[in-house]
Amino acid sequence: MAIIKTLHVTKKFKELVAVNDVSLDIEAGECFGLLGPNGAGKTSLIRMITAVSPPTAGSIVVAGKDLARHAREVKAVLGVVPQVENFDPDLTVMQNLLTHARYFSLPKKEAYQRGLAALRLFQLEDKQKSKIKELSGGMKRRLLIVRGLINQPKILILDEPTVGLDPQSKHLVWQKLKELKAQGVTQLLCTQNMEEATLLCDRVAVMHQGKVLALDSPRELIRRYVGDTVWEIAVFPEEKANVLQKLASMKLEFEEASTTIEVFHLDEASARVLSGYHTRQRPATLEDVFFKLTGRMLLE
Repeated sequence: MAIIKTLHVTKKFKELVAVNDVSLDIEAGECFGLLGPNGAGKTSLIRMITAVSPPTAGSIVVAGKDLARHAREVKAVLGVVPQVENFDPDLTVMQNLLTHARYFSLPKKEAYQRGLAALRLFQLEDKQKSKIKELSGGMKRRLLIVRGLINQPKILILDEPTVGLDPQSKHLVWQKLKELKAQGVTQLLCTQNMEEATLLCDRVAVMHQGKVLALDSPRELIRRYVGDTVWEIAVFPEEKANVLQKLASMKLEFEEASTTIEVFHLDEASARVLSGYHTRQRPATLEDVFFKLTGRMLLE
């Protein structure tokens, strides 16, 4: 059953269409990923789902309630982890959590107990009396998730939760998000980390220029768009045109990637034809799907 449902949602900023006619059904208990380059519309979509920014057109239903009419009730079941750190620097860690808990009318004692449990979960218990400026960047990222859990949400909205984290902190966050999902917490994850999406998400939607280009499990997207294996052909600049012409004449699927050409869905017969080139095989990844669907050109 869908716990988040968007129907033909569009968001415009004057002439810019940030989100263009997006319809999604996010199931209760799943981790659903939004992937896309900068400007794809991911954050704009999240801001609409969290009732921060109203849609220009379309409707959103969260936990069975129309967001346009029941924004307060919807916010009560959401835990939001923003991309940008926005703590009160004059307060301690615990004071920030207790202040946030007031939005949900939690008694101070209960809020303290919840805050302490969440700090313990993300290995920040010993920082509860520290000022925000005394925390490292990684600690602040983890504290954003802790704060998002203070109301024990049914749905956790995460916008780039591990950006800038060191490997140890990143894997800690991933493990804790898996544990929360096992407890039934639905997660909407906005990320540009393909490893993160592959590891955590049951399904992902690849967005580009405001539209959803593809939606499925990471494994199925990889199988459908690039196959299980990618063949990389190393080429010199003077021979690239001939190699591209050869691949095109064989009606193969390929992408140019700097000094290499990546070939997808290659069968054994075609692979033998490429034996004269400098090639290597590697497992296909969600990043290959991402580049194939959205391109390699930077869009600002």
